[in-house]
Amino acid sequence: MPAKESSHVLVIDDSPEELRALQSVLRGHGYRVTLATDGRQGFQRALALQPDLILLDVRMPELDGFATCRLLKEAPRTQDIPVIFLSSAAALEERLEGLSHGGVDYVLKPCHPDEVLARVRIHLHLGPRSKEPAANEPEAFLSHDEIMLRAAVRLISEQLASLPSLEDLARKVGTHDKRLSAIFRQHLGTTVFAWIREERLRKGRMLLMETSLGLQDIAESVGFRSACNFITAFRERMGVTPNQFRKASRADAPEMVG
Repeated sequence: MPAKESSHVLVIDDSPEELRALQSVLRGHGYRVTLATDGRQGFQRALALQPDLILLDVRMPELDGFATCRLLKEAPRTQDIPVIFLSSAAALEERLEGLSHGGVDYVLKPCHPDEVLARVRIHLHLGPRSKEPAANEPEAFLSHDEIMLRAAVRLISEQLASLPSLEDLARKVGTHDKRLSAIFRQHLGTTVFAWIREERLRKGRMLLMETSLGLQDIAESVGFRSACNFITAFRERMGVTPNQFRKASRADAPEMVG
């Protein structure tokens, strides 16, 4: 399976000397290879160059591979680029985390260049990438802050039941807590904690309407410490108790036909 003409691979790794043999093999098979030595540089080069595939290390200082991948998957210009993680992080939890963030493959270091070459070929030929957003589309060129905001909002939604601290949340999207707070205030007009509370109540409303889960189970699934805390917050926000809301929503639902 020959390389597509001018296929471009971006390698993001803070120890590029470990991958010299791999880079040589890729170039020898007709691929263009660009190197970035940290996550921030890699993210910026991915936005600017739009490679066909990214090989991404996990354990890097400041912006690690998982945070880099989160940002890549929120940016319209890079969200469809396949990402293969190359890492010595062998724990099952880390491999699953990498795949859950949008990685298409996970290869353990030290890796044989021919194995990586085979995986690169597979993922480049699985199918064409989605069309790049047109330059006049609103989302074609999101700012870095908007990309980090998207990543943070998605992370909050996915981990409501056991959210990391504000410091860890910020680190996971490539920034620090004060800047993330400023981004939320600027773009959403609210604080991070207020957004989290609204998201928990929004998901709680959805579960009340669409499931028969008890209040304690709902409270735990959306991150409240207890059913009492959930009931209090829900009543303050909605003006009714969760049970009253559930009863009213079911009374308003159209009867099933047939």
